[in-house]
Amino acid sequence: MSPETARPAKSMKSASSVKSVETKTKLLEGALRTLTEQGIAKTSARSVAAAAGVNQALVFYHFGSVDELLAAACRYGAEQAVGRYRERFDAVTSLSELLVVGREMHEAERDGGHVALLGQLLAGAQTNEALGPATAAGLDLWIAEIEKVLVRVLGGSPVGEFVDPAGLARAVAASFVGMELYEGVDAVGANSALDALDQLGLLVSALEELGPVAQRAVRHRLRRTARR
Repeated sequence: MSPETARPAKSMKSASSVKSVETKTKLLEGALRTLTEQGIAKTSARSVAAAAGVNQALVFYHFGSVDELLAAACRYGAEQAVGRYRERFDAVTSLSELLVVGREMHEAERDGGHVALLGQLLAGAQTNEALGPATAAGLDLWIAEIEKVLVRVLGGSPVGEFVDPAGLARAVAASFVGMELYEGVDAVGANSALDALDQLGLLVSALEELGPVAQRAVRHRLRRTARR
């Protein structure tokens, strides 16, 4: 085969690969949009393909099944969402700042329909074997980012040595997930819960502002309590 013949063949293969990636992305975004707007009960190959603007057969060509598409869409959606806030997480310097970012994220995600999406994914994960691990993996992306912040901001705090950042990160993530869903039935109650978390952040900030002698006294007291 001459170089002139090989180059067009390679170019065609590259163009086909790009088109394949574009189609898969359309399907992933179409699946997320369908889940948000129609709910998991009405999410099918037909409805997702219509939202993506592609042929229904491409769902099975690229993902094998609707369940596998939804699992991939769950991971894709989480990666996109975490990416939008990674710089904000990296700039956080205190627990109270982390809670401020959390409240801003909550409002933005709610207004963007992502809270409704999360509700659909969690509901589907209860019975869908493919969706359960994918939803957990998506939440783990958030937890990993929160844990990095907690390790950084609590490292020099009087309470830092008494806190498990990994466990606390999961507790924070679970709290926000619960409040996002809770807000749909009791917005006032959810707001009160967020206010309580803000107060916790202020308490930790106050401890961090204590002088060295007072901080040693706090650590000593906490150590005695932990040994009981």
